[in-house]
Amino acid sequence: MAFLADILSRVQPSATIAVAQKARELKAQGRDVISLGAGEPDFDTPDNIKDAAKAAIDRGETKYTPVAGIPELRKAIAEKFSRENGLDYDWQQVIVGTGGKQILFNAFMATLNPGDEVIIPAPYWVSYPEMVAICGGESVFPETHLEDNFKLRPEALEAAITGKTKWLVFNSPSNPSGAAYTKDEIKALTDVLMRHPNIWVLTDDMYEHLVYRGFVYHTPAQVEPGLKDRTLTMNGVSKAYSMTGWRIGYAAGPKSLVKAMETIQSQQTSGPASISQWAAVEALTGPQDFIEKNKAIFQGRRDLVVSMLNQANGLTCPTPEGAFYVYPSCAGLIGKTAPSGKVIETDEDFVTELLDAEGVAVVHGSAFGLGPNFRISYATSEEALTEACTRIQRFCGNCK
Repeated sequence: MAFLADILSRVQPSATIAVAQKARELKAQGRDVISLGAGEPDFDTPDNIKDAAKAAIDRGETKYTPVAGIPELRKAIAEKFSRENGLDYDWQQVIVGTGGKQILFNAFMATLNPGDEVIIPAPYWVSYPEMVAICGGESVFPETHLEDNFKLRPEALEAAITGKTKWLVFNSPSNPSGAAYTKDEIKALTDVLMRHPNIWVLTDDMYEHLVYRGFVYHTPAQVEPGLKDRTLTMNGVSKAYSMTGWRIGYAAGPKSLVKAMETIQSQQTSGPASISQWAAVEALTGPQDFIEKNKAIFQGRRDLVVSMLNQANGLTCPTPEGAFYVYPSCAGLIGKTAPSGKVIETDEDFVTELLDAEGVAVVHGSAFGLGPNFRISYATSEEALTEACTRIQRFCGNCK
Protein backbone atom coordinates (compact mmCIF):
# COMPACT_ATOMS: atom_id res chain seq x y z
CA MET A 1 0.00 0.00 0.00
CA ALA A 2 1.40 3.39 -1.03
CA PHE A 3 2.09 5.80 1.81
CA LEU A 4 1.52 9.06 -0.11
CA ALA A 5 -1.99 10.06 -1.14
CA ASP A 6 -3.23 9.38 -4.68
CA ILE A 7 -4.13 13.06 -5.08
CA LEU A 8 -0.44 13.91 -5.46
CA SER A 9 -0.51 12.30 -8.90
CA ARG A 10 -2.91 15.05 -10.01
CA VAL A 11 -0.98 18.00 -8.55
CA GLN A 12 2.11 19.66 -10.02
CA PRO A 13 4.62 21.84 -8.16
CA SER A 14 4.38 25.58 -8.83
CA ALA A 15 6.32 26.43 -12.00
CA THR A 16 6.83 30.03 -10.94
CA ILE A 17 8.36 28.98 -7.62
CA ALA A 18 10.51 26.40 -9.43
CA VAL A 19 11.94 29.03 -11.78
CA ALA A 20 12.76 31.36 -8.89
CA GLN A 21 14.46 28.50 -7.04
CA LYS A 22 16.54 27.50 -10.09
CA ALA A 23 17.65 31.12 -10.54
CA ARG A 24 18.71 31.27 -6.88
CA GLU A 25 20.70 28.03 -7.25
CA LEU A 26 22.52 29.29 -10.35
CA LYS A 27 23.34 32.59 -8.61
CA ALA A 28 24.75 30.60 -5.68
CA GLN A 29 27.01 28.80 -8.15
CA GLY A 30 28.37 32.13 -9.32
CA ARG A 31 26.31 32.51 -12.52
CA ASP A 32 25.23 36.00 -13.61
CA VAL A 33 21.46 35.47 -13.58
CA ILE A 34 18.64 37.98 -13.95
CA SER A 35 15.47 36.46 -12.56
CA LEU A 36 12.22 37.73 -14.06
CA GLY A 37 10.11 34.92 -12.71
CA ALA A 38 8.80 36.12 -9.36
CA GLY A 39 5.43 37.87 -9.02
CA GLU A 40 6.55 40.17 -6.25
CA PRO A 41 6.91 43.97 -6.14
CA ASP A 42 10.48 45.10 -5.54
CA PHE A 43 9.27 48.07 -3.45
CA ASP A 44 9.52 47.93 0.33
CA THR A 45 6.41 47.92 2.52
CA PRO A 46 5.57 51.59 3.30
CA ASP A 47 6.87 52.87 6.63
CA ASN A 48 3.44 53.73 8.06
CA ILE A 49 2.39 50.11 7.63
CA LYS A 50 5.56 48.81 9.26
CA ASP A 51 5.09 51.30 12.09
CA ALA A 52 1.53 50.05 12.64
CA ALA A 53 2.86 46.51 12.97
CA LYS A 54 5.47 47.61 15.51
CA ALA A 55 2.83 49.48 17.48
CA ALA A 56 0.64 46.38 17.52
CA ILE A 57 3.51 44.38 18.97
CA ASP A 58 4.09 47.05 21.62
CA ARG A 59 0.37 46.97 22.53
CA GLY A 60 0.57 43.23 23.03
CA GLU A 61 -1.53 42.31 19.98
CA THR A 62 0.28 38.99 19.83
CA LYS A 63 -2.42 36.48 20.72
CA TYR A 64 -4.70 34.26 18.67
CA THR A 65 -7.28 36.20 16.68
CA PRO A 66 -10.79 35.20 15.59
CA VAL A 67 -10.64 32.64 12.80
CA ALA A 68 -12.09 34.98 10.17
CA GLY A 69 -9.88 37.91 11.23
CA ILE A 70 -10.00 40.75 13.74
CA PRO A 71 -13.19 42.86 13.52
CA GLU A 72 -11.11 46.01 12.89
CA LEU A 73 -9.65 44.54 9.70
CA ARG A 74 -12.90 42.99 8.50
CA LYS A 75 -14.63 46.36 8.94
CA ALA A 76 -11.80 48.13 7.07
CA ILE A 77 -12.18 45.62 4.23
CA ALA A 78 -15.95 46.14 4.07
CA GLU A 79 -15.34 49.89 3.91
CA LYS A 80 -12.77 49.38 1.15
CA PHE A 81 -15.25 47.39 -0.95
CA SER A 82 -17.86 50.12 -0.51
CA ARG A 83 -15.47 53.01 -1.17
CA GLU A 84 -13.55 51.60 -4.12
CA ASN A 85 -15.87 49.05 -5.70
CA GLY A 86 -19.40 50.18 -4.88
CA LEU A 87 -20.06 46.85 -3.14
CA ASP A 88 -21.86 46.94 0.20
CA TYR A 89 -21.04 44.07 2.55
CA ASP A 90 -21.65 43.66 6.25
CA TRP A 91 -18.27 43.12 7.93
CA GLN A 92 -19.42 39.64 8.92
CA GLN A 93 -19.54 38.79 5.22
CA VAL A 94 -15.76 39.29 5.13
CA ILE A 95 -13.10 36.65 5.80
CA VAL A 96 -9.36 37.17 6.13
CA GLY A 97 -6.89 34.42 5.24
CA THR A 98 -3.19 33.74 5.14
CA GLY A 99 -2.75 35.18 1.66
CA GLY A 100 -5.04 35.06 -1.33
CA LYS A 101 -4.12 31.42 -1.93
CA GLN A 102 -5.81 30.32 1.27
CA ILE A 103 -8.95 32.26 0.45
CA LEU A 104 -9.22 30.56 -2.94
CA PHE A 105 -8.38 27.16 -1.52
CA ASN A 106 -10.98 27.47 1.24
CA ALA A 107 -13.65 28.50 -1.28
CA PHE A 108 -12.96 25.43 -3.42
CA MET A 109 -12.71 23.13 -0.42
CA ALA A 110 -16.02 24.40 0.93
CA THR A 111 -17.94 24.01 -2.34
CA LEU A 112 -16.48 21.37 -4.68
CA ASN A 113 -17.66 17.79 -4.87
CA PRO A 114 -16.04 15.14 -7.08
CA GLY A 115 -16.82 15.89 -10.73
CA ASP A 116 -17.78 19.54 -10.21
CA GLU A 117 -16.29 21.72 -12.94
CA VAL A 118 -14.48 25.03 -12.60
CA ILE A 119 -13.98 27.24 -15.65
CA ILE A 120 -10.48 28.73 -15.66
CA PRO A 121 -9.63 30.81 -18.76
CA ALA A 122 -6.17 30.11 -20.17
CA PRO A 123 -3.60 31.46 -19.61
CA TYR A 124 -4.16 31.16 -15.89
CA TRP A 125 -2.24 31.49 -12.63
CA VAL A 126 -0.54 28.15 -12.10
CA SER A 127 -2.19 27.45 -8.73
CA TYR A 128 -5.86 27.58 -9.78
CA PRO A 129 -6.14 24.14 -11.41
CA GLU A 130 -3.96 22.51 -8.77
CA MET A 131 -6.25 23.80 -6.01
CA VAL A 132 -9.28 22.54 -7.91
CA ALA A 133 -7.66 19.12 -8.31
CA ILE A 134 -6.79 18.85 -4.61
CA CYS A 135 -10.41 19.68 -3.76
CA GLY A 136 -11.76 16.99 -6.09
CA GLY A 137 -13.00 19.21 -8.91
CA GLU A 138 -12.28 19.24 -12.63
CA SER A 139 -10.87 22.29 -14.42
CA VAL A 140 -12.15 23.42 -17.82
CA PHE A 141 -9.84 25.70 -19.81
CA PRO A 142 -11.38 27.91 -22.50
CA GLU A 143 -8.50 29.50 -24.39
CA THR A 144 -7.97 33.17 -25.03
CA HIS A 145 -5.94 34.63 -27.88
CA LEU A 146 -3.13 37.12 -28.32
CA GLU A 147 -5.17 39.15 -30.82
CA ASP A 148 -7.80 39.65 -28.05
CA ASN A 149 -5.07 40.57 -25.53
CA PHE A 150 -5.76 37.24 -23.85
CA LYS A 151 -9.29 38.14 -22.76
CA LEU A 152 -12.09 35.59 -22.59
CA ARG A 153 -14.81 36.06 -25.18
CA PRO A 154 -18.44 35.53 -24.10
CA GLU A 155 -18.99 32.84 -26.74
CA ALA A 156 -15.98 30.90 -25.39
CA LEU A 157 -17.41 31.15 -21.87
CA GLU A 158 -20.81 29.91 -23.09
CA ALA A 159 -19.19 26.96 -24.85
CA ALA A 160 -17.30 25.94 -21.71
CA ILE A 161 -20.42 25.74 -19.53
CA THR A 162 -21.93 22.34 -18.79
CA GLY A 163 -24.43 20.98 -16.29
CA LYS A 164 -21.49 20.30 -13.95
CA THR A 165 -20.10 23.85 -13.92
CA LYS A 166 -19.96 25.32 -10.42
CA TRP A 167 -17.48 28.23 -10.65
CA LEU A 168 -15.94 30.66 -13.08
CA VAL A 169 -12.56 31.94 -11.91
CA PHE A 170 -12.16 35.53 -13.11
CA ASN A 171 -8.74 37.19 -12.72
CA SER A 172 -8.41 40.82 -13.85
CA PRO A 173 -5.77 42.16 -14.20
CA SER A 174 -4.45 38.75 -15.07
CA ASN A 175 -1.50 36.76 -13.91
CA PRO A 176 0.23 35.87 -16.27
CA SER A 177 -0.93 38.08 -19.15
CA GLY A 178 -1.58 41.42 -17.42
CA ALA A 179 -4.89 41.65 -19.30
CA ALA A 180 -7.56 43.77 -17.60
CA TYR A 181 -11.21 43.76 -18.64
CA THR A 182 -13.15 46.94 -19.33
CA LYS A 183 -16.62 47.43 -17.90
CA ASP A 184 -18.20 46.51 -21.25
CA GLU A 185 -16.06 43.39 -21.58
CA ILE A 186 -17.09 42.27 -18.10
CA LYS A 187 -20.75 43.00 -18.88
CA ALA A 188 -20.60 40.74 -21.93
CA LEU A 189 -19.41 37.90 -19.69
CA THR A 190 -21.84 38.58 -16.85
CA ASP A 191 -24.71 38.56 -19.38
CA VAL A 192 -23.75 34.95 -20.09
CA LEU A 193 -23.61 34.11 -16.40
CA MET A 194 -27.02 35.64 -15.76
CA ARG A 195 -28.45 32.99 -18.09
CA HIS A 196 -26.90 30.26 -15.91
CA PRO A 197 -28.09 30.84 -12.33
CA ASN A 198 -26.23 27.84 -10.85
CA ILE A 199 -22.76 29.16 -11.70
CA TRP A 200 -20.83 31.18 -9.14
CA VAL A 201 -18.03 33.66 -9.80
CA LEU A 202 -14.75 33.64 -7.91
CA THR A 203 -12.91 36.85 -8.68
CA ASP A 204 -9.19 37.29 -8.10
CA ASP A 205 -8.77 41.07 -7.87
CA MET A 206 -5.27 40.99 -6.38
CA TYR A 207 -3.85 43.36 -9.01
CA GLU A 208 -6.80 45.78 -8.89
CA HIS A 209 -4.74 48.92 -8.25
CA LEU A 210 -2.06 48.12 -10.82
CA VAL A 211 -3.74 49.37 -14.01
CA TYR A 212 -2.22 51.91 -16.38
CA ARG A 213 -2.84 54.89 -18.64
CA GLY A 214 -6.23 55.88 -17.22
CA PHE A 215 -7.73 52.38 -17.26
CA VAL A 216 -10.84 52.31 -15.04
CA TYR A 217 -11.07 49.15 -12.94
CA HIS A 218 -14.30 47.20 -12.39
CA THR A 219 -15.10 43.91 -10.69
CA PRO A 220 -17.95 41.60 -11.84
CA ALA A 221 -20.41 42.05 -8.93
CA GLN A 222 -20.02 45.81 -9.38
CA VAL A 223 -20.88 45.60 -13.10
CA GLU A 224 -23.76 43.15 -12.62
CA PRO A 225 -25.41 43.51 -9.18
CA GLY A 226 -27.56 40.50 -10.01
CA LEU A 227 -24.45 38.33 -9.56
CA LYS A 228 -23.53 39.62 -6.12
CA ASP A 229 -25.31 36.83 -4.22
CA ARG A 230 -23.25 34.23 -6.08
CA THR A 231 -19.90 36.00 -6.23
CA LEU A 232 -16.91 35.71 -3.93
CA THR A 233 -14.78 38.81 -4.43
CA MET A 234 -11.19 38.10 -3.38
CA ASN A 235 -8.38 40.60 -2.93
CA GLY A 236 -5.39 41.23 -0.68
CA VAL A 237 -2.60 43.58 0.32
CA SER A 238 0.28 41.69 -1.29
CA LYS A 239 0.76 43.50 -4.59
CA ALA A 240 -0.44 47.11 -4.35
CA TYR A 241 0.90 47.53 -0.81
CA SER A 242 4.14 45.54 -1.32
CA MET A 243 3.18 43.18 1.51
CA THR A 244 3.78 39.76 -0.04
CA GLY A 245 5.54 38.37 3.02
CA TRP A 246 2.87 39.58 5.44
CA ARG A 247 0.50 36.94 4.01
CA ILE A 248 -2.89 38.64 4.15
CA GLY A 249 -5.66 37.94 1.66
CA TYR A 250 -9.36 38.58 2.07
CA ALA A 251 -12.73 38.11 0.46
CA ALA A 252 -16.37 39.08 0.80
CA GLY A 253 -19.44 37.18 -0.31
CA PRO A 254 -22.67 35.57 0.84
CA LYS A 255 -22.69 34.78 4.56
CA SER A 256 -23.37 31.08 4.01
CA LEU A 257 -20.24 30.70 1.88
CA VAL A 258 -18.08 32.84 4.16
CA LYS A 259 -19.24 30.79 7.17
CA ALA A 260 -18.37 27.55 5.37
CA MET A 261 -14.91 28.91 4.53
CA GLU A 262 -14.47 29.93 8.16
CA THR A 263 -15.27 26.36 9.22
CA ILE A 264 -12.56 25.03 6.90
CA GLN A 265 -10.07 27.63 8.12
CA SER A 266 -10.84 26.89 11.77
CA GLN A 267 -9.48 23.36 11.32
CA GLN A 268 -6.66 24.37 9.02
CA THR A 269 -4.74 27.45 10.20
CA SER A 270 -7.18 29.42 12.40
CA GLY A 271 -6.79 33.19 12.17
CA PRO A 272 -3.94 34.84 10.23
CA ALA A 273 -0.98 36.35 12.07
CA SER A 274 -2.18 39.08 14.43
CA ILE A 275 0.65 41.50 13.59
CA SER A 276 0.02 41.17 9.86
CA GLN A 277 -3.67 41.90 10.37
CA TRP A 278 -2.98 45.15 12.20
CA ALA A 279 -0.53 46.13 9.46
CA ALA A 280 -3.26 45.46 6.89
CA VAL A 281 -5.68 47.73 8.79
CA GLU A 282 -3.20 50.57 8.32
CA ALA A 283 -2.65 49.62 4.68
CA LEU A 284 -6.35 49.92 3.87
CA THR A 285 -7.15 52.95 6.02
CA GLY A 286 -3.90 54.93 5.88
CA PRO A 287 -2.33 57.07 3.11
CA GLN A 288 -2.74 55.69 -0.41
CA ASP A 289 -0.63 58.17 -2.37
CA PHE A 290 2.34 55.82 -2.79
CA ILE A 291 0.22 53.52 -4.97
CA GLU A 292 0.08 56.08 -7.78
CA LYS A 293 3.83 56.67 -7.51
CA ASN A 294 4.54 52.95 -7.75
CA LYS A 295 2.11 52.59 -10.65
CA ALA A 296 3.96 55.26 -12.62
CA ILE A 297 7.21 53.32 -12.14
CA PHE A 298 5.57 50.04 -13.16
CA GLN A 299 4.06 51.66 -16.24
CA GLY A 300 7.46 52.92 -17.36
CA ARG A 301 8.92 49.46 -16.89
CA ARG A 302 6.07 47.88 -18.83
CA ASP A 303 6.55 50.23 -21.76
CA LEU A 304 10.30 49.57 -21.79
CA VAL A 305 9.90 45.79 -21.78
CA VAL A 306 7.15 45.72 -24.41
CA SER A 307 9.19 47.94 -26.73
CA MET A 308 12.40 45.92 -26.38
CA LEU A 309 10.71 42.52 -26.71
CA ASN A 310 8.91 43.58 -29.88
CA GLN A 311 12.33 44.42 -31.33
CA ALA A 312 13.54 40.85 -30.70
CA ASN A 313 13.60 38.40 -33.59
CA GLY A 314 10.63 36.03 -33.45
CA LEU A 315 8.82 37.58 -30.47
CA THR A 316 5.44 39.33 -30.35
CA CYS A 317 4.46 41.12 -27.15
CA PRO A 318 1.06 42.80 -26.66
CA THR A 319 0.77 45.73 -24.27
CA PRO A 320 -1.13 44.62 -21.14
CA GLU A 321 -3.46 46.92 -19.23
CA GLY A 322 -2.37 45.94 -15.75
CA ALA A 323 -0.44 43.83 -13.19
CA PHE A 324 3.35 43.67 -13.66
CA TYR A 325 3.66 40.94 -16.26
CA VAL A 326 3.98 40.64 -20.01
CA TYR A 327 3.17 37.45 -21.88
CA PRO A 328 4.97 37.49 -25.23
CA SER A 329 4.62 34.85 -27.91
CA CYS A 330 7.76 33.02 -29.02
CA ALA A 331 5.98 31.25 -31.88
CA GLY A 332 8.43 32.81 -34.34
CA LEU A 333 11.27 30.82 -32.78
CA ILE A 334 9.64 27.41 -32.63
CA GLY A 335 11.53 25.10 -34.95
CA LYS A 336 14.68 27.22 -34.91
CA THR A 337 18.03 26.13 -33.49
CA ALA A 338 19.36 27.69 -30.30
CA PRO A 339 23.04 28.68 -29.96
CA SER A 340 23.63 25.37 -28.14
CA GLY A 341 22.56 23.46 -31.24
CA LYS A 342 19.27 22.30 -29.72
CA VAL A 343 16.12 22.73 -31.77
CA ILE A 344 13.50 24.83 -29.94
CA GLU A 345 10.35 22.74 -30.11
CA THR A 346 8.35 24.22 -27.23
CA ASP A 347 8.17 27.35 -25.08
CA GLU A 348 9.77 25.30 -22.30
CA ASP A 349 12.73 24.64 -24.61
CA PHE A 350 12.90 28.39 -25.28
CA VAL A 351 13.08 29.42 -21.62
CA THR A 352 15.55 26.62 -20.78
CA GLU A 353 17.90 27.62 -23.59
CA LEU A 354 17.53 31.31 -22.72
CA LEU A 355 18.54 30.64 -19.13
CA ASP A 356 21.51 28.48 -20.13
CA ALA A 357 22.78 30.84 -22.85
CA GLU A 358 22.09 34.27 -21.38
CA GLY A 359 21.28 33.81 -17.70
CA VAL A 360 17.73 35.23 -17.95
CA ALA A 361 15.10 33.32 -15.97
CA VAL A 362 11.49 33.55 -17.19
CA VAL A 363 8.52 31.17 -16.92
CA HIS A 364 7.32 29.09 -19.89
CA GLY A 365 3.77 29.72 -21.04
CA SER A 366 2.68 26.09 -21.06
CA ALA A 367 2.87 26.22 -17.25
CA PHE A 368 0.03 28.76 -17.47
CA GLY A 369 -1.94 26.62 -19.90
CA LEU A 370 -1.25 28.55 -23.11
CA GLY A 371 1.78 28.58 -25.38
CA PRO A 372 4.06 29.06 -27.11
CA ASN A 373 4.52 32.04 -24.79
CA PHE A 374 6.52 32.99 -21.74
CA ARG A 375 5.90 35.27 -18.76
CA ILE A 376 8.15 38.08 -17.67
CA SER A 377 7.67 39.89 -14.37
CA TYR A 378 8.85 43.48 -14.68
CA ALA A 379 8.76 44.03 -10.91
CA THR A 380 12.47 44.84 -10.87
CA SER A 381 14.72 47.77 -11.73
CA GLU A 382 14.84 49.38 -15.19
CA GLU A 383 18.56 48.66 -15.25
CA ALA A 384 17.97 44.93 -14.75
CA LEU A 385 15.08 44.91 -17.24
CA THR A 386 17.14 46.70 -19.89
CA GLU A 387 20.01 44.25 -19.49
CA ALA A 388 17.65 41.25 -19.48
CA CYS A 389 15.83 42.39 -22.62
CA THR A 390 19.15 43.08 -24.34
CA ARG A 391 20.18 39.50 -23.57
CA ILE A 392 16.83 38.20 -24.84
CA GLN A 393 17.29 40.16 -28.08
CA ARG A 394 20.77 38.69 -28.47
CA PHE A 395 19.55 35.16 -27.79
CA CYS A 396 16.70 35.47 -30.27
CA GLY A 397 19.05 36.93 -32.88
CA ASN A 398 21.39 33.96 -32.45
CA CYS A 399 18.62 31.41 -33.05
CA LYS A 400 18.83 30.21 -36.65
